[in-house]
Amino acid sequence: AERRLLVLREAAEIAQLYRDQCRFPALCRADVGPVITSRYGGQYGNIYTEWTQRDLERNENVKFCRQYIVFHDDKSVVYSGPSGNCTEIKGELLSVDSPSGDMKAVLRESTIKGEDKQFLEIWHKNRKLKCLNLTTLSKHGKVYEDEQFGCMVWSHSETHLLYVAEKKRPKTESYFQFDCVGNDYVCMCLWQGQQFEYYEDWGEALVNKSSPVLCVLDIEGSNITVLEGIPTNISPGQAFWAPNDTGLVFVGWWHEPFRLGLKYCANRRSSLFYVDLASGKCEQLSSNSSAVCSPRLSPDLCRIVYMECGIFGPHQQCNRLCMYDWYTKQTSVVVDVVQRAREDGFTGIYSSMLSPRCWSADSQRVLMSCAQRCQSEEGSWNLLNIHRDLMVVSCSSPNCPPDLRVGFLPEKGSESKMSWVTLEETQPQEDISWQTLNFMTVHIQYVKLPLIVMPHGGPHSVLVSEWFLSTAVLCKMGFSVLLGEEQLQCLPYTPQVCPSDTRFVCVFRCVVEAGYEYNTDIHLEPAILEQMLNKSPIKHVSKVKTPVLLMLGEDDKRVPNKQGIEYYRALKALQVPVRLLWYPGNNHSLSKVDAESDGFMNAALWIIQHLSL
Repeated sequence: AERRLLVLREAAEIAQLYRDQCRFPALCRADVGPVITSRYGGQYGNIYTEWTQRDLERNENVKFCRQYIVFHDDKSVVYSGPSGNCTEIKGELLSVDSPSGDMKAVLRESTIKGEDKQFLEIWHKNRKLKCLNLTTLSKHGKVYEDEQFGCMVWSHSETHLLYVAEKKRPKTESYFQFDCVGNDYVCMCLWQGQQFEYYEDWGEALVNKSSPVLCVLDIEGSNITVLEGIPTNISPGQAFWAPNDTGLVFVGWWHEPFRLGLKYCANRRSSLFYVDLASGKCEQLSSNSSAVCSPRLSPDLCRIVYMECGIFGPHQQCNRLCMYDWYTKQTSVVVDVVQRAREDGFTGIYSSMLSPRCWSADSQRVLMSCAQRCQSEEGSWNLLNIHRDLMVVSCSSPNCPPDLRVGFLPEKGSESKMSWVTLEETQPQEDISWQTLNFMTVHIQYVKLPLIVMPHGGPHSVLVSEWFLSTAVLCKMGFSVLLGEEQLQCLPYTPQVCPSDTRFVCVFRCVVEAGYEYNTDIHLEPAILEQMLNKSPIKHVSKVKTPVLLMLGEDDKRVPNKQGIEYYRALKALQVPVRLLWYPGNNHSLSKVDAESDGFMNAALWIIQHLSL
């Protein structure tokens, strides 16, 4: 026996459903404040969190903060609760508290008389101590606020602040617009004939970020120093202060012969470096032929852990966790690349970044979030921070929006006894269920649902069992959603979809790859070009019969949108039902609120229209 549920069809009802699901915010940051001892001897600390939420009326992602107080005895949470309501964060690009918690640095951007300006603020307890107009000082270009290069780090002494910014470019002038005869100083400051020089950037989501430099602010003297001594063929980022503030440790990406996009591609050649502040000498600390990221210094200031993977190959391939001993100068592999899943189920480290703090208090253990096969209904857990063994995590699943939990890391060997306290709770969506398909199942009686397949996954990325806005709304509309390649291959045996009932199957966000490695010093041979053409969708466009909806970002630097336009024209010429949506100001991810919401609505209505649901 079988039953078929009706799918929501009306645009207004779908839009309201989407609006309702947009009310669930996502955690993006958590900081653990210093321990405070009350007058009665009890200990407590402050948990600072930042969240993002889509605002459909303002067409933007709103960021807000909320703080919580946690009383504890260094081993368990005694009491916890929120301290005040949410506060929206405006104009703040970066912020970080000093190690003692007495000071705070804030990078803020404001528009004054139509011009964007960046300010660096230093706060001390209840007052603003300093405010530097970085744009007017003109020591460098814009400060980097991204996760790829950007950082803002206090020195251990709390007297200096480290950050990354774009290198200052020389002023240029036409050969014909300025006569500097008699003014040698002006001639030296101007580069004639170079006003149209091409500056290559780092691509998708890193537009206009070309040549990062490390900058140090002397808090007391308000002096900014742009560090020299870093090799000119690398771009520095993800920096922090070395033990005793003797220098800076950073990741350097090679940008010769040219820059390859870093977004979604963690396998670009890079290494760990150390620059000594006294001598200016720059030293390479890790391999010369791999890709590294997320260096993290241990609390005892003795060791640095970082992730390392091979260059080229899959974009998000398995990492090894390496450790560099600061005093012996020796590097060891803590967790190696896993070629096949171990007997205990561990498949290796598949993660793009370590949390800002990842060490246990005794500097003996490292904690991280990485994708593994889900064996329970607990969904996905993301480590936001750990400080003095107090862990802050975000948990979600396909049917439950993110919540916030804290707990103390148990002693070594007792990790399975971990106890969690929920600071911000969310309820599962009762009308959405999910499961991991590991084997063939036979159901005698079931409800038939139209199926949407999202095959994007390995080898370049992975889909985890976390909360997705789009899949949640699709499920509430009456669809079922299938994620991942392995589950796609077992589709004919999935009880919810029979092989004879493929009328209601729809593919969403599929990708094609030829499978060849790219190398900057090898030209493509005719045979490779022929194989690439044979695997290209344009070669098989005449076989397309299914209605196609294309969505392109005007600023996409990951996949040339011109290819999408040509594919659209080819389908139109063949009279295949096709529609192209063009989103200005959006890149490959189409993640701005206007594009994301409009794209979802059009995709849902397109599916309903052409599947005649």
